[in-house]
Amino acid sequence: MKNFIIFLGIFLNITTFGQQKEVKNENPKSISEVPNLAELRTKMKLDDVVTQADTAPEFPGGMEAFYRTFGEKMDVIEEKSRKINVRVYFIVEKNGFVRYVTALGENKKHLQAAETAIRRMFVRWKPAMINNEPVRFLYTFPLALKKY
Repeated sequence: MKNFIIFLGIFLNITTFGQQKEVKNENPKSISEVPNLAELRTKMKLDDVVTQADTAPEFPGGMEAFYRTFGEKMDVIEEKSRKINVRVYFIVEKNGFVRYVTALGENKKHLQAAETAIRRMFVRWKPAMINNEPVRFLYTFPLALKKY
């Protein structure tokens, strides 16, 4: 391919994977503070979903494994614009499986590629816990791509 898209950063609103057990205060404190909530409600079942928990959901292998796997699974797409902004949402269910993957942004090709990358990562997560009970957890992170 003529152009390569390099990941400049995947910044997770939820920064706890692997070693840390508590969710940072960087997360929306409630579901009502989630960006694009009205549009999400049309695409996801948000009943009983939380954005903060005593223990955050954990990807097997931690944050670095998530970055690496996501990067490997995401298709490279040629694009004329210099910068692409996408926000990815998904729910880690009580059983640890990911459901309701949705990406929001301006470029449909990148939205579809981000959603497909998450779906290709068919891995069972350690679910989020509140009072030692598993809960449905809304995971969200911005994805910033820049073309070189």
